[in-house]
Amino acid sequence: MTENIFALWQVQKQKEETRLILDCNKTTQSFGLSLSAEEAKELIVCRNRSLKTYQRVELGGGILDKLIYTFCDSAFITSDTYGSTLARLQDIFYRFKNESLDKLADDELLEFMKDTFENICFGDLDYLESTCLERFARAIRCGYDGHLASGGSGEYEEFSEEERWDSELYLEALRDLAWR
Repeated sequence: MTENIFALWQVQKQKEETRLILDCNKTTQSFGLSLSAEEAKELIVCRNRSLKTYQRVELGGGILDKLIYTFCDSAFITSDTYGSTLARLQDIFYRFKNESLDKLADDELLEFMKDTFENICFGDLDYLESTCLERFARAIRCGYDGHLASGGSGEYEEFSEEERWDSELYLEALRDLAWR
């Protein structure tokens, strides 16, 4: 009897979560992105797998709707890659909640992820995960708290070890070449 009630509750919960995810399509369609019911269900399965992998418990609907709204206007997500990118971003999110020892609010981590995904990684999820977030999480674990004032935006330059593009230097070099 108890098993039947639990199974019914699980089915009802999955239907509600799927509906909430599909409701996001109302906003994301203007960016050319939408999820099918099957893709929404798969994202729920991926979320549950990530939660189990990172030994996390989530109360409520989870982070997926915030993730969708945060990344739906990305220049680097296409309709072909939308579902798989969301699944990967979701997994990365849970991993780095742990890696940062939960010292980051969800919105701070999402803001850092989006900012670096767009402006540093240019859509490269491997670089986001293995470089940018690794360095940021290490800094957070060591006591860095600059993200509190910025909300996570524009933080990566504090930890970057790479030389970045200097547009002024480039334009100067072009002018030099043009006058030769």
